[in-house]
Amino acid sequence: MRVRVKICGITNRRDAELAAEAGADALGFIFVPDTPRYVDSDTARGIIKDLSPWITPVGVFADHPIEEVERLMHHCGFLTIQLHGLESPEYCRSLTGSVIKAFRVGGSQGLPDLQAYRVQAYLLDTFAEGRVGGTGKTFPLELATRAKAFGYVIVSGGLTPGNVAQVIRKVGPYGVDVSSGVEVEPGRKDPQKVRDFVARVREEG
Repeated sequence: MRVRVKICGITNRRDAELAAEAGADALGFIFVPDTPRYVDSDTARGIIKDLSPWITPVGVFADHPIEEVERLMHHCGFLTIQLHGLESPEYCRSLTGSVIKAFRVGGSQGLPDLQAYRVQAYLLDTFAEGRVGGTGKTFPLELATRAKAFGYVIVSGGLTPGNVAQVIRKVGPYGVDVSSGVEVEPGRKDPQKVRDFVARVREEG
């Protein structure tokens, strides 16, 4: 199975076009206020309406009211959402569209009860106190390998063009998700790093 690539933290049209041209399968738009990669809904909508139909736009939320998530899905044109907060299994089931539930693991945070969540995919990111993502740090990969028993697994946290191939060989995930590892600064992507990242993934499958 071909490993999917999601470039997350898209804040502008240039970076969206860059990621699409490099061969990304999905782009992530973060709606968590007071984070460095936050994007407003009108900007996201403007970018998404011009995307190729082969690229999946993903709305990223954390503990938002369900009504707000549904409103932004409709306004921006999302069919897939990614939840990075403490959302319950019931919360996830109540949403329309495809749901990716993110869990922060590593340190004292072991593998959560994934079986309780009936979602389309599980994203594992690195735990860091007070952060909902974009840590630039990795977590023990055996957690991702174990998580595959419950469904599709997307690996995030600390990925770069230099280590993503090794992660794919060790885990064999459904997908990989990168943000800070291909940036010049938070919210602005590095063209060469984006191209190199996607190329390394494609070389592995």
